[in-house]
Amino acid sequence: MFIILKTNPISGIYIHIPFCKQACHYCNFYFSTSLKKKDQMIFALCNEIKLRRTEIDDHEVIKTIYFGGGTPTVLATEALRFIIDTIYETYLVADDVEITVEANPDDLTEDKIKALAANKINRLSIGIQSFFDEDLKLMNRAHNAKEAADCLFIATQYFENITVDLIYGIPNMSLQRWQDNIKRALNYGIPHISSYALTVEPRTALKKFIDKGLIPPIDDAQAATHFEKLVATLEKEGFVHYELSNFGKPEYFSKNNTAYWQGKKYLGIGPSAHSYNGKERSWNCENNTKYLEALQKNELPSEIEKLTTTDRYNEYVMTGLRTIWGVSLTKVATDFGVIRKEHLLKQAQKHLEEGLLHLHEETLLVTKKGKFLSDGIASDLFLLNLE
Repeated sequence: MFIILKTNPISGIYIHIPFCKQACHYCNFYFSTSLKKKDQMIFALCNEIKLRRTEIDDHEVIKTIYFGGGTPTVLATEALRFIIDTIYETYLVADDVEITVEANPDDLTEDKIKALAANKINRLSIGIQSFFDEDLKLMNRAHNAKEAADCLFIATQYFENITVDLIYGIPNMSLQRWQDNIKRALNYGIPHISSYALTVEPRTALKKFIDKGLIPPIDDAQAATHFEKLVATLEKEGFVHYELSNFGKPEYFSKNNTAYWQGKKYLGIGPSAHSYNGKERSWNCENNTKYLEALQKNELPSEIEKLTTTDRYNEYVMTGLRTIWGVSLTKVATDFGVIRKEHLLKQAQKHLEEGLLHLHEETLLVTKKGKFLSDGIASDLFLLNLE
C-alpha cells in the first residue's frame, strides 16, 4: 500500500506497438507489417515495463498511459488489457489517469470499440487523416472514407474523449476539400483535433514518388493556406489552439502530449520508443528481433544520451514556442543560466520587430502571424552545443 504525502508525477508511460497492416506512403515511424511475432512482443513489452520499475521512485505517479505505433489496435483488446494490468501491478497509477489508444478506422468495428471502452481505456486517438478516398489512396491508408465516417459514428456513442488526426497540404487537395474535412470532423462533436502538414520524409514511398514525378511536390503556400483556415475555423468553434498541431476544447487537451511539451518525465516502452528523465534521453533499438532477443535475456536494448544544459535549453525553446505556454524568461535564466536568457532575447529581437513573436509578462510567445513558422523561429533562438 502506498501513502502519498507529496507527489511528483511523471508524465507517464508510452507504449510503442510496432505493427501495421500496411505502410502509409508518408510514414517514417518504426513498424513491421509482419505480425508473426505479435504474441512474443506483448510479453516482451510487459517484461520491459517490469524491468524499468527502478527508474521510477515510489512516490511518483503515472498520470498518462499512451499506446502509439504502428497501430495498437492490430492487437486484440485482451492484449492491450494485459499490458495495462502489468502497468497497474508495477507502478502507482493515478485515479484520473488518461489512457489513450491510437486506432485506425478499419480496426474500429462496434465490437472492438465496445471492448476498448470496457478495458480502462478512456481516450481514443483515431487516424482519420481525410474523409476523401482520393486522399486516402494517395497516402496508402488502410481504410476508406466510409470506414472513417462509420467508426466515428460508433465511437462517439462509447467514448466522450476522442481526438482525430487530419492531414493538410496533400497534393491536389483544394481549399474546399480541406474545409469539408474540418467540417465533417466537427459534425461528430469531436472535442480534440490533431492536424499536421503532409511532410516528405527521407526513405519513404512518398519521397520516391515525388522524386519520380508520379505525385506533385508539396506546395508550402497551399499548406500555409490550409493551416490558416484550420486555425480560424476551429477557434471560431471554441477550440483552443494550445500547440502548433493540436486543438482542444477546454478540459480536453491531451494530458500525455502536454506533459511532453512541458518537459515532464516519461518512460518509452517498446522498439524505437524514447524516454526522458529531465537529464538524460534514452531510446530502444529499432528492430523487433533484436528487441525481443534482448528482453528474453532480461536486458534493455537501449542507448542513453546525457543532455547538456544547452541541449535542454534548445529543447525547451522548441517545445515552448509551439504551445500557448510559451518560453518563460525566468525559467531560462533559472534553469539554463542568465547568459542563455540574454542570447534568447538578442536572437528574438528580429522576430519581435517583425511581429512573429511577442513578449508578455516575461514570457516569449509566437503570434498568430508566426504560428506556421514557429519551428523555424525556434531554430533561430537555439544555441550551438559547444559543451
